Amino acid sequence: MSTATRTIESKILWKKMDIAVYCPSGYENTDLPVLYFLHGRRGDESILQQLEIDKTADEMIGAGEIKPLIIVCPNMDNSRGINSSQAYCEVDGKYGKVQKGRYEDYFVREVVPFADSNFVTVKNRKARFIGGVSAGGYSALHIGLRHSDMFSKIGGHMPAIDLSYADEDECYFSDEAMWEKYDPITIAANKNFDGISVFLDAGNNDEGQFYRACEKLYPILKSKGIDIQNHIFDGHHNGKYIMSNMKSYLRFYGA
Repeated sequence: MSTATRTIESKILWKKMDIAVYCPSGYENTDLPVLYFLHGRRGDESILQQLEIDKTADEMIGAGEIKPLIIVCPNMDNSRGINSSQAYCEVDGKYGKVQKGRYEDYFVREVVPFADSNFVTVKNRKARFIGGVSAGGYSALHIGLRHSDMFSKIGGHMPAIDLSYADEDECYFSDEAMWEKYDPITIAANKNFDGISVFLDAGNNDEGQFYRACEKLYPILKSKGIDIQNHIFDGHHNGKYIMSNMKSYLRFYGA
């Protein structure tokens, strides 16, 4: 197993951005699929080790439970992964500092090409997956659905999807129309998809009740003929919940 942190000199955000990468043993010998896994509002690239994603993947690959894959955890700041501002800046939000900038462009145009250029990857959508937790689950869903030509598997794990435009959203979005542009439920209702699989889940004691958004998103995607699953597992909205279900997630991505 190899886990390392690299730095991207972002020309889009005009700052350095760290990215943590897990590679299984012997990965240099063959092209591998890539899972991009996004952290929550208060997190960063260290989610890879903090939630033992690298350790769990290594154990499952070693036991033959999943196929070998590379896992990339980029730092996305507290941005929701959206293009919120032409230039990078920080603003005060309801729950702390919010970073604004072209984060969707950063991910699509810099993070993915960086991984493909620096690691031995399979460079097509069939072997490119995106998932995330909480705010990162929201980001993974809107990026994956908006750019479904790039990804074949999309995971929203306790995804922080609001069912309406709320006060705490105003620091990220200029108006409700912009909020709808990135709302996974709205995207799903207004777009057709081909050849993608989606995994949704949330805890039955999730304080944000994000299982309600999953319940609303599921039938919309199902009606589009998408291979989709939606789970309500035991637990709260925290890291313990994610760790307890990590094997289920990796079975989805590594099948």
